[in-house]
Amino acid sequence: MTRFATPGVYVREQNAFGTSGRAVPTAIPAFIGYTAKAQKGTTSVLNTPTKIESLSDFEKIFGGAPSTTFSLKSKDDAGFSVSIDKGSQFYLYNSMRLFYANGGGNCYVVSVGDYSGPAKADDLLGEKTDGGLKALLLEQEPTMVVIPDALLLEASECYAVYRAVLKHCGWETKSRFGIFDVHNGYQARTFDNKDVINNFREAVGENFLSFGAAYYPWLETSIVTKDEISFKQISNPNELVKLLTREAEMRYPGGSASGAPKAAAGAKKEGDAAAPPAPAAGKVDEKNQKKYADAKAEIDKLKDTGAKASTLDQNLKAISPMYRSVLDSMRTELNRLPAAGVMAGLYSLVDNLTGVHKAPANVKVDAAVAPAVAISSENQEDLNMPINGKAVNAIRSFIGRGVVVWGARTLDGNSQDWRYINVRRTMIMLEQSVKNLMERYVFEPNTSQTWIKIRTSLVNFLTLMWKQGTLVGSSPTQAFDVALGLGSTMSSEDVMEGIMRISVRVAISRPAEFIEITFEQKMQEGGGAEGGAEAPAEGGEGE
Repeated sequence: MTRFATPGVYVREQNAFGTSGRAVPTAIPAFIGYTAKAQKGTTSVLNTPTKIESLSDFEKIFGGAPSTTFSLKSKDDAGFSVSIDKGSQFYLYNSMRLFYANGGGNCYVVSVGDYSGPAKADDLLGEKTDGGLKALLLEQEPTMVVIPDALLLEASECYAVYRAVLKHCGWETKSRFGIFDVHNGYQARTFDNKDVINNFREAVGENFLSFGAAYYPWLETSIVTKDEISFKQISNPNELVKLLTREAEMRYPGGSASGAPKAAAGAKKEGDAAAPPAPAAGKVDEKNQKKYADAKAEIDKLKDTGAKASTLDQNLKAISPMYRSVLDSMRTELNRLPAAGVMAGLYSLVDNLTGVHKAPANVKVDAAVAPAVAISSENQEDLNMPINGKAVNAIRSFIGRGVVVWGARTLDGNSQDWRYINVRRTMIMLEQSVKNLMERYVFEPNTSQTWIKIRTSLVNFLTLMWKQGTLVGSSPTQAFDVALGLGSTMSSEDVMEGIMRISVRVAISRPAEFIEITFEQKMQEGGGAEGGAEAPAEGGEGE
């Protein structure tokens, strides 16, 4: 208050329009998992939430991809199979690549360890280290939680992590949303006690379901390129030597002293019109002898640990279709990835382009070749509307559109309030924004003057949200309602105890999930001349 002591003119400014607030950011996911390193400059950031802005930031601080290795097994029919060695695969790095390929931006990363050992639930939850999920309790900015490396655990441990994430989002912070994949979600449904969807629903729990959403199936992606795969990732190179040697004997029959082996599966039988006669066993074909010798010399270099990898890799690609097939199979395995990183990117993309009130669905997935499991409309019925309400959002492929997210439901699908992802996330944004706005009034007098200021601030903020399309209604009065005052939201006892109660009701947009178009026939209306022109009236001029 102005102190009047000296005669004169005193000027006092008074705010005419009150205050308003701004919406909190919504597109800030937090990723938890294993990385090559966790070093920011000279400081370790292990188990420390670290904000990054790009994939180059991630690689600078947390390193690159894990050295995933494969076991190769040759078959009697000259075929082969490859399998990833357990403990050598981690999903976080490629999930980050998919995140940024699909519109991701600022995010947090919590590294819980390097690639030297298998994934552990304790690392991801951080109960013993105060890292992992637990470390996020100290950060206010993240709005989503993604833990792709939880899928490396056994199903029971994976779903224990998911339940912890739901509790973290819906109870401990009340300001975050979990994005989940189905464990072994690259497998087709079996509708028995081994069904991946039923197992997910049974194990994910019953609490805080509106604070999470699940997606099925995993994706066949193109994020891992051909240049990232080589024979160095095969843990049993002797098996590769055996396989390529057998191929060379088939390609150059008679080129080796052992002669021609059995025909490969799919090869033309002797007697077919285009099939050349195979030389007798043990007989050397001079034309193929040099070709075989050159190929075998390159193949034998696989046994030499000192051989130059890049040169040998290119030479083998040039001379051996089988080698190229082995690398393609390895790349396919690495490119089969969970979808949570993709969805975090698409959530961010939709939030930034339209707003959090827009459902993150009917959007195309980039860097995806196909869903790991094809889903039809009939297949999706149980995913979208199960009896227990635990909806799993489908990712489908459509002709002419590619891979598209085709679901927008939370795990609480039976709730009229929290059925849709955008409704829950919009309410989180509004609650946190209003909470931040109201903190400036803590310890202000609990009187009508303060109530007027608060109501004005809230109306200004919610009107802005209405203008941006976050709230629905033809006018602000239809979009929201703010109640505050003695006898309205507070009693005399509340005021005496220092409690101010505010009631805010908002109308949040819901997606048009089902669009029904009704067609019916109508009677033909006659009277028109050919071509649609009206016929001249009787007696009128016809020319």
